Amino acid sequence: MATDMKRVGQESSTKTLGFWIYIMTDCVLFATLFATYAVLHGNTFGGPSSRQLFDLPYVFIETFLLLTSSFTIGMAVLSARAGYKSRTIGWLVVTFILGLSFVTMELTEFAHLVADGNSWQRSGFLSAFFTLVGTHGAHISVGLLWMIVMMIRIAKGGLKSMDVGRLALLGLFWHFLDIIWICIFTIVYLMGVL
Repeated sequence: MATDMKRVGQESSTKTLGFWIYIMTDCVLFATLFATYAVLHGNTFGGPSSRQLFDLPYVFIETFLLLTSSFTIGMAVLSARAGYKSRTIGWLVVTFILGLSFVTMELTEFAHLVADGNSWQRSGFLSAFFTLVGTHGAHISVGLLWMIVMMIRIAKGGLKSMDVGRLALLGLFWHFLDIIWICIFTIVYLMGVL
């Protein structure tokens, strides 16, 4: 019995280490995308600049949604650790709705830019913008799928220690994406409009 517990603890530690390595590789990916954006943000090829394109109040709403979802995913993790199955699922549902609203707003922004003739093909600036913001949105979408899987697992099987650990990793992933968004909001949108 003690050997089984030790093996489970080692597997959990290995998975956690692997997840941290993944987060670090994502840091490298986003650092590269931010560097590319920094180099290309002035290359508008005669097209509109960020000052002409970005709607700051709209992006404030996106930011509010995502930062609020950071709180709700934290509440889901705390509820799971306390053993509250229905509260955990409830907080995950709220987090999912906030995250889905964020992605919907981001896709709406992209659709308006493309409809106005400002797609990723127009200039180096827009190419870098769509790549950076789109990569973040893709990560949020993966997080939403992960949330669905966790809600199904918890609803069917309860709060097993393995699922609580997985939910904690999901929370870490979600907080990481919030930090990346704060950087995007500051560097791309806020500095781009000022």
